[in-house]
Amino acid sequence: MTSEDVAAIDLGSNSFHMIVARIANEHVQVLDRLREMVQLAAGLDDKNRLSEESQQRALDCLARFGQRLRHISPEQLRIVGTNTLRQARNGAEFLGRAAELLGHGVEIISGQEEARLIYLGVVHSVADVAGRRLVIDIGGGSTELIIGEKFEPLHLTSLKMGCVSLSRACFDDGKITESRLREAELRVQLRLEPVREEYVELGWQVVTGASGTIKAIQEVVTREGWSQEGITLEGLRRLRAALLDTGHVATAATRWQLEPARAKVFPGGFIVLHGLCEALNIEKIEVSEGALREGVIYDLLGRIRHEDVRDRTIAAVINRYGLDQAQAERVNATARNLLRQARGCWGLEEEKFTHILEWAARLHEIGMLLTYNQSHKHGAYILQHADLPGFSQSDQLFLAALIQHHRRAFRVDAFAHLPGAVASQALRLCVLLRLAVVLNRARNRQPPPSPTLSIIQQRLELQFPVGWLDEHPLTRADLEGEARFMKKAGFRLGFG
Repeated sequence: MTSEDVAAIDLGSNSFHMIVARIANEHVQVLDRLREMVQLAAGLDDKNRLSEESQQRALDCLARFGQRLRHISPEQLRIVGTNTLRQARNGAEFLGRAAELLGHGVEIISGQEEARLIYLGVVHSVADVAGRRLVIDIGGGSTELIIGEKFEPLHLTSLKMGCVSLSRACFDDGKITESRLREAELRVQLRLEPVREEYVELGWQVVTGASGTIKAIQEVVTREGWSQEGITLEGLRRLRAALLDTGHVATAATRWQLEPARAKVFPGGFIVLHGLCEALNIEKIEVSEGALREGVIYDLLGRIRHEDVRDRTIAAVINRYGLDQAQAERVNATARNLLRQARGCWGLEEEKFTHILEWAARLHEIGMLLTYNQSHKHGAYILQHADLPGFSQSDQLFLAALIQHHRRAFRVDAFAHLPGAVASQALRLCVLLRLAVVLNRARNRQPPPSPTLSIIQQRLELQFPVGWLDEHPLTRADLEGEARFMKKAGFRLGFG
């Protein structure tokens, strides 16, 4: 019997959540949950900059979370940021402070990736059903809709509306009137209009809701006797009338014993859920305990067990776009061999470097789908902006940067747009990728011999079997050209 502790932190727009769990015999046993309503989205100004006050409130919360994580190894922890941190123009400043405090980086995930992880967390937390399930998660700044079967999400959408953003827009002073309710409802319908018909056409057998907003609504309708289990459309209609009757957030908080932070965003969250149910003809919603943080735990478990969804994503991209798999694997094999020899000299021992170099090697020709000229730039654009399940925004940015600089011009500041610690690592990984591409340029079925790589700081020396380069003058010429490119990036390449 084996066990290990893992943890996940979800830096949501409204609340920060942490879950600590023990993995024992493939079973996830929750050991601890922590939640604080930080309301990060409320700290965004009209220029999408986080206020110092909101940043400090968030950091104070993370300091408390950090005390619970001291026994968790870095490989067993994931921290993800969602909509507000996607929007914040000064988000990098906050992320740097958070990473310094926790000793661990924060991954900013796309809306699509957030939806995928939410679905994963929900389906592991509720009973299985036959047919399709619609999952709804209402966050502070976004709402995720996912239709899936079993453990596989089939259709995912992230809508830019949430309990914090809608409450700020329509109920900022706490007053609840008929005109304000209608204005909020119209905003929700406008957001839903582009996807409504598509979701109705796909259909589902059961609807499951997740998040603090939906749990709070369930508590209210159950306490009032408007729903016996879960949330019904009729219960939501009665809650709308009751909200209007209270006339103010403070009165609603007293009537339903809502904590002040929850009461402040309750009207906006309610309008989102009510609008979804009316538009999609949802009569009843079951409520799940699991959500994004549980999904992160199960995704982390897959990585630990070497069942990384990112590997499946890369394979799917290769198959979908008909890339030359044989050439990709030749470049990958050479790149792995070079990395094994460079690890110690260049401080690339972490497993993540093996993964990122392998993915870059396998996808380095994706830009050729458009044209050979400037294919490296086209490939970088595709990988930076595509929806890649399992990848954070920083993962995609790193991968796109390697693809962009795997051929042609190579400058010492090629990766200056990446975070400081990552930039130097990316530069060195790119050197290995470029060499792997050059050595396999002939696309021969018989791969080139594995050269011996010697490194002293920024100087590299490749040694081939005696006479091999003389028999392959084009490879020698390619290496001479590459040496000129690398010199501009601060490297010296020799070979013989």
